[in-house]
Amino acid sequence: MCLSTVYKNTQSPETLVMRNVMRVECKDGCVVLTDLMEHTLAIQGTLQEANLVDGFVIVKENA
Repeated sequence: MCLSTVYKNTQSPETLVMRNVMRVECKDGCVVLTDLMEHTLAIQGTLQEANLVDGFVIVKENA
């Protein structure tokens, strides 16, 4: 199973949004994240990068 950590705009501890993300969906101008516990979070923005080998995703937040 591939789980990822999601960050806003850049990969740093200060921009961490969610850990153990199992699903990333892009819809209606939002990136919707779902973790292992089925918690969801929607961020207005676009998917900037998804590195599944290193286990991180970066979402570019709309200004």
